[in-house]
Amino acid sequence: MIRPTTVPGLSLAAGAVLLLAGCAGAPMKESGAAGSSDRFPVELVNCDQQVVVESTPERVVTLNQGATEVVLALGLGDRLAGTAYLDDAISDRWAEEYEQAPVLAEEYPTHEAVLEAEPDLVYASYASAFDKGVAGDRSVLADSGTQSYLSPFGCPDESQRPAPTFDAVWQELSEVAELLGEPERSTALVSEQKETLSRVRTQAPGEGLTALWYDSGDKTPFVGAGEGGPQLILDAVGAENMFHDVDRGWGEGSWEDVLATDPDVIVLADASWSSAQEKRAFLEKDPVLSELTAVKKGAFVTVAYSEATPGVRMVDGAASVARQLADLELGQ
Repeated sequence: MIRPTTVPGLSLAAGAVLLLAGCAGAPMKESGAAGSSDRFPVELVNCDQQVVVESTPERVVTLNQGATEVVLALGLGDRLAGTAYLDDAISDRWAEEYEQAPVLAEEYPTHEAVLEAEPDLVYASYASAFDKGVAGDRSVLADSGTQSYLSPFGCPDESQRPAPTFDAVWQELSEVAELLGEPERSTALVSEQKETLSRVRTQAPGEGLTALWYDSGDKTPFVGAGEGGPQLILDAVGAENMFHDVDRGWGEGSWEDVLATDPDVIVLADASWSSAQEKRAFLEKDPVLSELTAVKKGAFVTVAYSEATPGVRMVDGAASVARQLADLELGQ
């Protein structure tokens, strides 16, 4: 697998329920300026690649779930000429619109399948999408009249990748919306996400709690570390990541450290290659790990993988973790 403010008188649990509602946002207005000539050309540098969009992209191919969900979140799913490669389920609020988009392949489509979709713009989350056998080299695409955009978090040159922050996610949303000729849509979306994140941080239901973010693995746990989405989400809810000192987004932990720390809560990443249910069953069955306080108390939080990577759903992930922590009442 390539993997790339508190309302007066509102209880913590009740307030947390509102967090997810805040993520959904108001319905986007129908595009009324998609063809406005004053919005084009759009020029920007993306992962050291010059991108020049001369007119409204009407046929967009998205390769990777993160890219697909950005287009859907902007309310522009009718532009999708093809999608590919899910990590988990598309968010419920976009599922119906997603069902109308052509799926080119379960994972990456062939180069021929991408070309047959006749895209004006190819948008991907990971550089692997622009391998020769998939979309192809970005410069070659540009020479043939097809522009492309790669999530800055996926730039091949690591020195060009932004630090994983919510601001960097919002910058990507802004750039994509501008390329699609609808900059006001990202403005509205980012504003909603900032309000939701502010409520999560204010309520901080994880304050005083230590968390293990368990991504995958059994002999050695692969964990959410100190330089990525898991750390951002745990910081937002006020919890301490027991592996915050691992200097990367995800990395190897050790069961010995987990046993020594005995975390208050275990966050289970839910992905197609390693489900939350499988990881919980492993922990509950293991004769040693089953003695962890969090396991015995059932102090588990589940987060979709796509809500834990820097992208349009990461604020949803923070809101979901906040709600689940409030429901567990671990700090009370």
